[in-house]
Amino acid sequence: MSKPDRFEVPGATLEAPHRAEFEVHKSRFIAWISRCAAPDEAQRLLQQARRAHPDARHHCLAFVAGPPGEQVAIGFSDDGEPGGTAGRPMYQVLEGSGLGQVGCVVIRYFGGIKLGTGGLARAYSRAVQLGLEALPTATFVIREPLRLLVDFSDEHAARQWCEARGALVAAVEYRADGALLQLDWPSSEPTDLDALSLLLRVPPQRIPA
Repeated sequence: MSKPDRFEVPGATLEAPHRAEFEVHKSRFIAWISRCAAPDEAQRLLQQARRAHPDARHHCLAFVAGPPGEQVAIGFSDDGEPGGTAGRPMYQVLEGSGLGQVGCVVIRYFGGIKLGTGGLARAYSRAVQLGLEALPTATFVIREPLRLLVDFSDEHAARQWCEARGALVAAVEYRADGALLQLDWPSSEPTDLDALSLLLRVPPQRIPA
């Protein structure tokens, strides 16, 4: 199965995670969701939740730190709940959401009434589902670095041509032999430099990284 060249990710960041909560049998469940592009970012989200809610009984984690369908950069933790009742149900909701680069912590304040293993799994799943319902999202595009050297007189036209194809200009280096455009190029977009050459006074040069 090929990986997608673009996919939806949470619009919420580690600095401002999206939150949702509900209560069942006096236990309070609070979901924190944010974009997590790597497993260590999911751990940062977990630590932030623990600092914000130090008196909660459990801080359970699940994440998919890659594109939808990722099988390596994934993880989940029950944090003291019976095995398989928290982290795995949370992960299954994230996996089925179609989102990539997503992490979730569900914080539980125990209300004194045991929910049973089935009740716990449903509650943790529900917390994640509620968090996803109003979660802002953004489209993440897989990009590759591309360096183009163009004549000074062609810089504006080259920028316009690249940006029209979804490329981002990360930086420009002005050298004696021209302007070196450092681009983040969409992996799904062909780099047809022959077409660009027809627009410019001097043919562009692709410079190895």
